[in-house]
Amino acid sequence: MGKPFFSGHEKFHCRQFWLKKGYDFLESGKNFSDDDAVVALGVGKNMVNSIRYWIKAFDLVDEQEQLNETAHYLFGKDGKDPYLENTGTSWLLHYHLVTKGKATLYSLFFNEFRKEKIEFTKEQLLSFLKRKCEEGSFSVSLNSLSADIDVFVKMYLRLKGRIRNIEDDFSGLLIDFDLLQKFDRSGKELWYKVESKEREEIPVEILLFSILDQKYSDSISFRDILNGENSIGMVYAMNESGLMKKIQEILVQFPNQVIFSDDAGIRELQFRKKIDKNTLLDKYYEN
Repeated sequence: MGKPFFSGHEKFHCRQFWLKKGYDFLESGKNFSDDDAVVALGVGKNMVNSIRYWIKAFDLVDEQEQLNETAHYLFGKDGKDPYLENTGTSWLLHYHLVTKGKATLYSLFFNEFRKEKIEFTKEQLLSFLKRKCEEGSFSVSLNSLSADIDVFVKMYLRLKGRIRNIEDDFSGLLIDFDLLQKFDRSGKELWYKVESKEREEIPVEILLFSILDQKYSDSISFRDILNGENSIGMVYAMNESGLMKKIQEILVQFPNQVIFSDDAGIRELQFRKKIDKNTLLDKYYEN
């Protein structure tokens, strides 16, 4: 684990329009450290810092906080989905959040923690994060880790029943996935789970983009697609049957470029011709 990032969100989860708001703010030539940032963004100081954190966490800026190609592609003047109206965009942002290393909890949770526990409590997740920090000789306060877990839950948990604060509970960027569920074991602690499912709703172009984004060579094993670090099986919490169905969709859409080999029990996705991952995104938004 490289240098961890567990704080900066000011205990706010990313709201539905914050990324677009942050994009427009930076695109206008302003900076988050400007004295008038609070006025320009129309939010409190802590929320300014939170928007700054999330636009980094979703990998929409470089180290100098300059907007990158992905940011312009999605949120620019001719952006493909500036108001996040397409399911594929939200899954794509989730992929960035998990794989780009700007928000450590998300990478550790989907790549490692779920291999240990599908059902868990906040305390169990806290103990896991504490252990990972100790293994890497990083000093991170338990309060920071706990706050990060609270934000993580708000990012993914769709609350049911009567909700008192609509702004807090229904404006989360990634709650529509229904990835995270809460349940009661008749104890004092609440339990959560992220089950591996078929994920039929994820567009095939987004999944193939995610495979190609990991810089594989001309072939990749089914096992690595399912269980490898930052693989679509891990990132999207997809089970084996769901992955197999998506591979069949890929073969139908790209019959001259992709084949699936199952030779002597060795299953492998092979690329006959190079596929430009960015053209996959164009294809998705054109449709």
